[in-house]
Amino acid sequence: MDEVEAEAFTRRSATGYLLGIFATCALILAAMGIYAVLAYSVTRRTQEIGIRMALGARRAAVIGMVLGQAMRLVLLGLALGLGAAFGLAHSLTSLMFGARMYDFRTWTGVALLFIAVAALASFIRARRATHVDPLDALRCD
Repeated sequence: MDEVEAEAFTRRSATGYLLGIFATCALILAAMGIYAVLAYSVTRRTQEIGIRMALGARRAAVIGMVLGQAMRLVLLGLALGLGAAFGLAHSLTSLMFGARMYDFRTWTGVALLFIAVAALASFIRARRATHVDPLDALRCD
Protein backbone atom coordinates (compact mmCIF):
# COMPACT_ATOMS: atom_id res chain seq x y z
CA MET A 1 0.00 0.00 0.00
CA ASP A 2 2.90 2.34 0.74
CA GLU A 3 4.28 1.78 -2.76
CA VAL A 4 0.93 2.56 -4.40
CA GLU A 5 0.58 5.72 -2.31
CA ALA A 6 4.14 6.83 -3.11
CA GLU A 7 3.61 6.23 -6.83
CA ALA A 8 0.38 8.24 -6.86
CA PHE A 9 2.02 11.08 -4.95
CA THR A 10 5.04 11.04 -7.30
CA ARG A 11 2.79 11.40 -10.35
CA ARG A 12 0.90 14.29 -8.81
CA SER A 13 4.14 15.88 -7.66
CA ALA A 14 5.68 15.61 -11.13
CA THR A 15 2.55 17.14 -12.65
CA GLY A 16 2.75 19.98 -10.15
CA TYR A 17 6.41 20.65 -10.89
CA LEU A 18 5.77 20.57 -14.63
CA LEU A 19 2.80 22.91 -14.23
CA GLY A 20 5.00 25.24 -12.14
CA ILE A 21 7.69 25.32 -14.83
CA PHE A 22 5.14 26.11 -17.54
CA ALA A 23 3.55 28.79 -15.35
CA THR A 24 6.95 30.41 -14.79
CA CYS A 25 7.65 30.38 -18.53
CA ALA A 26 4.22 31.90 -19.19
CA LEU A 27 4.87 34.58 -16.58
CA ILE A 28 8.20 35.51 -18.16
CA LEU A 29 6.72 35.58 -21.66
CA ALA A 30 3.80 37.72 -20.50
CA ALA A 31 6.15 40.18 -18.79
CA MET A 32 8.30 40.41 -21.92
CA GLY A 33 5.20 40.92 -24.05
CA ILE A 34 3.91 43.71 -21.81
CA TYR A 35 7.31 45.41 -21.92
CA ALA A 36 7.53 45.14 -25.71
CA VAL A 37 4.01 46.37 -26.41
CA LEU A 38 4.25 49.36 -24.08
CA ALA A 39 7.74 50.29 -25.27
CA TYR A 40 6.54 50.14 -28.88
CA SER A 41 3.45 52.20 -28.02
CA VAL A 42 5.54 54.97 -26.49
CA THR A 43 8.04 54.87 -29.35
CA ARG A 44 5.20 55.37 -31.85
CA ARG A 45 4.16 58.47 -29.90
CA THR A 46 7.56 60.18 -30.16
CA GLN A 47 6.18 62.76 -32.59
CA GLU A 48 3.28 63.58 -30.28
CA ILE A 49 5.63 63.86 -27.32
CA GLY A 50 7.89 66.13 -29.40
CA ILE A 51 4.96 68.43 -30.18
CA ARG A 52 4.00 68.56 -26.51
CA MET A 53 7.59 69.38 -25.56
CA ALA A 54 7.80 72.06 -28.30
CA LEU A 55 4.64 73.67 -26.94
CA GLY A 56 6.16 73.90 -23.48
CA ALA A 57 5.06 70.79 -21.63
CA ARG A 58 7.24 69.81 -18.72
CA ARG A 59 9.09 66.50 -18.87
CA ALA A 60 7.48 65.30 -15.65
CA ALA A 61 4.00 66.05 -17.00
CA VAL A 62 4.65 64.13 -20.22
CA ILE A 63 6.12 61.16 -18.37
CA GLY A 64 3.16 61.21 -15.97
CA MET A 65 0.72 61.27 -18.88
CA VAL A 66 2.40 58.31 -20.56
CA LEU A 67 2.59 56.33 -17.30
CA GLY A 68 -1.06 57.06 -16.51
CA GLN A 69 -2.26 55.85 -19.89
CA ALA A 70 -0.10 52.72 -19.69
CA MET A 71 -1.31 51.92 -16.18
CA ARG A 72 -4.96 52.22 -17.26
CA LEU A 73 -4.34 49.65 -19.99
CA VAL A 74 -2.45 47.32 -17.67
CA LEU A 75 -5.07 47.55 -14.93
CA LEU A 76 -7.82 46.77 -17.45
CA GLY A 77 -5.82 43.77 -18.68
CA LEU A 78 -5.19 42.61 -15.12
CA ALA A 79 -8.87 42.86 -14.25
CA LEU A 80 -9.84 40.77 -17.27
CA GLY A 81 -6.99 38.31 -16.75
CA LEU A 82 -7.61 37.85 -13.03
CA GLY A 83 -11.31 37.36 -13.70
CA ALA A 84 -10.54 34.60 -16.19
CA ALA A 85 -7.91 33.09 -13.90
CA PHE A 86 -10.31 32.94 -10.96
CA GLY A 87 -12.79 31.19 -13.21
CA LEU A 88 -10.23 28.59 -14.30
CA ALA A 89 -8.58 28.09 -10.90
CA HIS A 90 -11.04 25.43 -9.82
CA SER A 91 -10.14 23.12 -12.69
CA LEU A 92 -6.41 23.40 -11.96
CA THR A 93 -6.65 22.51 -8.27
CA SER A 94 -7.62 18.95 -9.17
CA LEU A 95 -4.22 18.54 -10.86
CA MET A 96 -2.15 19.62 -7.87
CA PHE A 97 -2.12 17.93 -4.49
CA GLY A 98 -2.54 20.34 -1.59
CA ALA A 99 -2.94 23.41 -3.79
CA ARG A 100 -5.31 26.10 -2.66
CA MET A 101 -7.68 27.48 -5.23
CA TYR A 102 -7.24 31.13 -4.28
CA ASP A 103 -3.72 31.87 -3.08
CA PHE A 104 -3.98 35.64 -2.83
CA ARG A 105 -0.25 36.14 -2.21
CA THR A 106 0.50 34.55 -5.58
CA TRP A 107 -2.26 36.48 -7.35
CA THR A 108 -1.04 39.74 -5.81
CA GLY A 109 2.60 38.98 -6.60
CA VAL A 110 1.88 38.31 -10.26
CA ALA A 111 -0.28 41.42 -10.57
CA LEU A 112 2.40 43.58 -8.94
CA LEU A 113 5.05 42.09 -11.24
CA PHE A 114 3.01 43.01 -14.33
CA ILE A 115 2.37 46.51 -13.00
CA ALA A 116 6.07 46.99 -12.26
CA VAL A 117 7.11 45.77 -15.72
CA ALA A 118 4.57 48.07 -17.38
CA ALA A 119 5.66 51.06 -15.31
CA LEU A 120 9.32 50.40 -16.04
CA ALA A 121 8.74 49.99 -19.78
CA SER A 122 6.65 53.12 -20.02
CA PHE A 123 8.98 55.19 -17.86
CA ILE A 124 12.15 54.21 -19.75
CA ARG A 125 10.64 54.92 -23.17
CA ALA A 126 8.84 58.10 -22.10
CA ARG A 127 12.00 59.45 -20.49
CA ARG A 128 13.95 58.69 -23.64
CA ALA A 129 11.27 60.32 -25.81
CA THR A 130 11.28 63.51 -23.70
CA HIS A 131 15.02 63.88 -24.22
CA VAL A 132 14.60 63.89 -28.00
CA ASP A 133 14.94 67.34 -29.54
CA PRO A 134 11.40 68.53 -30.44
CA LEU A 135 12.52 69.56 -33.93
CA ASP A 136 13.92 66.10 -34.62
CA ALA A 137 10.70 64.53 -33.36
CA LEU A 138 8.64 66.75 -35.63
CA ARG A 139 10.77 65.90 -38.66
CA CYS A 140 10.62 62.12 -38.21
CA ASP A 141 7.73 60.14 -39.61
